[in-house]
Amino acid sequence: MTFVPCAVVPVYNHHSELPRLVRALRRQDLYVFLVDAGSGPRTRVVLDELARREGVMLVRHPRNLGKGRAVLGGIAAAARAGFTHAVQIDADGQHDPAQAEQLLARAREYPRALVSGRPRYDESVPWMRYYGRWLTHLLVWAETLSRELTDSMCGFRVYPAAETLAVAARETIGARMDFDTDIMVRLYLAGVAVKFLPVTVHYPADGVSHFRMLRDNARMTWLHVRLLAGVLLRLPRRRWPRSGRG
Repeated sequence: MTFVPCAVVPVYNHHSELPRLVRALRRQDLYVFLVDAGSGPRTRVVLDELARREGVMLVRHPRNLGKGRAVLGGIAAAARAGFTHAVQIDADGQHDPAQAEQLLARAREYPRALVSGRPRYDESVPWMRYYGRWLTHLLVWAETLSRELTDSMCGFRVYPAAETLAVAARETIGARMDFDTDIMVRLYLAGVAVKFLPVTVHYPADGVSHFRMLRDNARMTWLHVRLLAGVLLRLPRRRWPRSGRG
């Protein structure tokens, strides 16, 4: 299978880390798709400057449609340009872009799989986020009848473009903070293997978070209601993915 990777970076008012991130990705010979998810003037200036560099393309959404729409829009643009895989990394400085090389190596080994980071946190992680993730883990295990998906919330992944866009065309995928979990579960249920590698995660002291406690927790709750309802619909047919898929 042909393997032509690139990078997709969704951006919403994250500008301080962007130049460093783009330089790090370009040092790995990755073409970079920056997806502006309706950012404000200060970030747009930085994005416009970066887009003038060789090996960088800017995809602009006139308003904020959510991270999910930004990531899928970036993957679609990459596929149209001939790329087969997209390493997606968030623009908030939580992840070390140097680790993209390890994720891509695993993706090259398993080109039809979703390759995801599994976070290794340092002392900067907020305790509510750390322990709150475990509730999501438990729900995802129930929704997939499997413990294979050891972390569904990491925003550092390599997506196989064709498989991802095919699932997104058939399913209604969460567009905002529910995206990471939703797309992973949907890919898994569609028969796409998911491989994990440990990645370091650091929460910058001056980092910008767009998580809204009430609104985004409500979205996550509705996501799990829908996914658990799918369990009840599928269970009689017992059409569940088996472990050890490649």
